[in-house]
Amino acid sequence: MSSYNHEKYLAHAIESVLCQTFSNLELIIVDDASTDNSPAIIETYQTNDSRVRATFHQTNLGISKTLNDGLRQAKGKYVSFIGSDDGWLPNKLEKQLNVIKSCEDRLVWSDGKVIDSKGVPTGINLTQYQSSPQRKSGNLFQELLQEDFVFGQSVLLKTQFAQQNAFNERLKLVADHQFFVGLAKEHEFVFMAEPLAVYRVHGQNITLKNEQLWFKERILLRNFFLEHYGAQIGKRSLADIYYKIGHAYAGLNQKGLAQHYYLKALRVNPLRINSLLFLLLALTGGDGFLGTFLGGGYQKICTLLTRFSIT
Repeated sequence: MSSYNHEKYLAHAIESVLCQTFSNLELIIVDDASTDNSPAIIETYQTNDSRVRATFHQTNLGISKTLNDGLRQAKGKYVSFIGSDDGWLPNKLEKQLNVIKSCEDRLVWSDGKVIDSKGVPTGINLTQYQSSPQRKSGNLFQELLQEDFVFGQSVLLKTQFAQQNAFNERLKLVADHQFFVGLAKEHEFVFMAEPLAVYRVHGQNITLKNEQLWFKERILLRNFFLEHYGAQIGKRSLADIYYKIGHAYAGLNQKGLAQHYYLKALRVNPLRINSLLFLLLALTGGDGFLGTFLGGGYQKICTLLTRFSIT
């Protein structure tokens, strides 16, 4: 569990792990120098339950470093992740362990319930909230190159695999995306449609707080994919990567670079159903008449068209 300034939700997250129907576990909590009452809450649980082991950073080092510090301490055969503002349903581990025993080289993940800041269910599952693709099991390498749709709080995998892959500590917002793509390169996924974890939307989620940094890391991440996976990237995924880089440059108001990458997306696969859209974006840099006409919603439309386009 990575912990940072979630004193309002932390006890619920911890209890959701300690109250699992499968109880033979250790809960490793790494607090990233919280300035609220989180450290005291964690200390109380560590004192009262021998399964809890805590580490406290003296300075804020970021979520990737926090997760890696936790991974290095993991002794169990399998590992799962949970944020200090989220939670698990009581039978998560038991149900996933029953599945993974027959396919230990795979990663098991599930759908999740979306709740609000007060813990009230929104009636939406996370796969609906994130518009994830139809195919969620098997070899997901190409799909994950395009967008990270795996619910990180729901994943169960061999500790060995996670430790070998680790999180990129230079990234703050998209390290989980790189992490799952790296795993998808070597391992298949098994999706459980039943929601086994909860994702809390409360307005302070880290990915919602810094849009400019998110755009910059979006560019860094996809350049990493281009550099490390090269010829293994399919046409659809490659066009999507170029489009996403262009989209990020447009968000950073760098219109020339946005146009450059939109054109690269068009050249990779000119017969795609959204090629005209790519051309319009290239000509406008994601701005001008097209941006005005669609009132800012064009980016979401582009994303959906890119995800569901055909060759």
